Amino acid sequence: MLKLNLGCGQNKREGFVNVDMYASFAPDVVWNLEQTPWPFETSSVDEIVMNHVLEHLGPTPDAFFGIIKELYRISRDGAVLNIAVPHPRSDGFTGDPTHVRPITPPVMSLFSKKMNREWQEKGWPNTPLATYLDVDFEMTNASMALTPVWAKKVQAGELSNEDIAFAADSYFNVVSEIQITLVARKNVI
Repeated sequence: MLKLNLGCGQNKREGFVNVDMYASFAPDVVWNLEQTPWPFETSSVDEIVMNHVLEHLGPTPDAFFGIIKELYRISRDGAVLNIAVPHPRSDGFTGDPTHVRPITPPVMSLFSKKMNREWQEKGWPNTPLATYLDVDFEMTNASMALTPVWAKKVQAGELSNEDIAFAADSYFNVVSEIQITLVARKNVI
């Protein structure tokens, strides 16, 4: 089982091949993830972790799509991709000039062929990127971590789930982080 911790920085994981572009972090593999193809065999990876990495990659659509295609190429059927990113309406996202694009569940759902088919059947204008790029990632989880102020209000029973959903859609610094789990689908017709 090959497991990758892409963009590991100083947060190396035991049991994973730790990859980073900066040799100063002493990763197992020094590699710039914007340079494709990556040094991993096709369909060789069972699990990928990208913890606060994907928002730094692919400043142009073509560069970002190249990264998505590489993630898919190296993944085995059923491989799990765990992504954590700062919420785009948080100081954690806006306060870092190296963040080049927001990553959200709706963005990542564009890379699901199942979702692409559903949108087409409904006549929706969502861009069918999974079809265009010939990739297929099924989203199995999407969750959010609230900032401490908002989490405390929820724990105190002051706010409902509906209140939090409204606040997250309307205000900055309600959600600090988004966690997304994708599963690579390669043998699906």
